[in-house]
Amino acid sequence: MPFRLLTVVIACAAGLAGCSADEPAAPPPASARSAPVPADPPATEDVPGTLTCGALASAINDATLMNPGVVDAIVAASASADAPIADAARRLSDAYKSAVSSAGTDDEPDAVAAVSAAGAEMSTVCGESGLDTVG
Repeated sequence: MPFRLLTVVIACAAGLAGCSADEPAAPPPASARSAPVPADPPATEDVPGTLTCGALASAINDATLMNPGVVDAIVAASASADAPIADAARRLSDAYKSAVSSAGTDDEPDAVAAVSAAGAEMSTVCGESGLDTVG
């Protein structure tokens, strides 16, 4: 047991011996630093569309499209997005409202399926717009 303790103490002392608060850390070598990456114009042009498609992707991946407030958040994000994204968000909203109003009726399963279809269609629109963020 004393040998183990002595080994741990020596290892800690050796590890700390090279550290000094007086010496600044050496900068990484030039090859380790990354060069600035130019922005990809298509990826930065439609921020509202990117946010909208990202919200949709999260809802699809998390299976929360029918949760209260999720579709409303997607629609709100699409308010200033390009027309194809905003139009798809409106169709998703219409399908969601129909599904909510059909709760407890014989039409509910079909209405919920229509929300899934509208979400899938919107995901396709996001992909065609270069904003596909569904992983």
